[in-house]
Amino acid sequence: MHIPDAFIPIGQALIYWVIALIFVALALRWARRSMGEEKVPLVAVLAAGIFAIQALNVPIPGGTSGHMVGAALAAIVLGSPYAGVFVLTLVLLVQGVIFGDGGITVMGANIINMGVIGGFIGYYGYTAVRRLISNAYAAAFIAGWASLFISAILCVVELAIAGTFPLTVGLTMMGAYHAIIGLVEGGITAIALYLIASARPDILEHPLGVGT
Repeated sequence: MHIPDAFIPIGQALIYWVIALIFVALALRWARRSMGEEKVPLVAVLAAGIFAIQALNVPIPGGTSGHMVGAALAAIVLGSPYAGVFVLTLVLLVQGVIFGDGGITVMGANIINMGVIGGFIGYYGYTAVRRLISNAYAAAFIAGWASLFISAILCVVELAIAGTFPLTVGLTMMGAYHAIIGLVEGGITAIALYLIASARPDILEHPLGVGT
């Protein structure tokens, strides 16, 4: 899902950068207000884990790839969609600048797709489903799947607007691949939440990650 450089015209890429920077600024404000010293190790572990799961790439015809994201897990555990933006921005910066995974000019689009959409859909999807069902882990699974799938669809729309490949082809390929990969994303989100809640429930922002 990491968009490489030259896949999006520079003019469009700059628009995505502006939007991304607004959310990054809000995420930094969240970090200053909510991320005390006790949360720093947890953020570091989440970032390292997300970096690791994103390394498992599945090539997709057309030049991009499919992989898990992890923003939903960060948002649920830390209790804010901006936590997903914050953690994913850190991960994407390391991947793009040091490892060349995802372009620099298009990093704004990648932050929007994985951090903003992943974090917001993951967090609010989770809290919405939790109001309907009592099982927090089932809610985490659904939110994890939805966050990945919708992020992939937005990526397709951006690449179609850029003229990189036709919308129908992108929706077919990216949608199909990420609908399946999303099952793994949802499973990891639910299992990780269960393990954290079982071992260290005190580090969750809300009981079982439930938002208020």
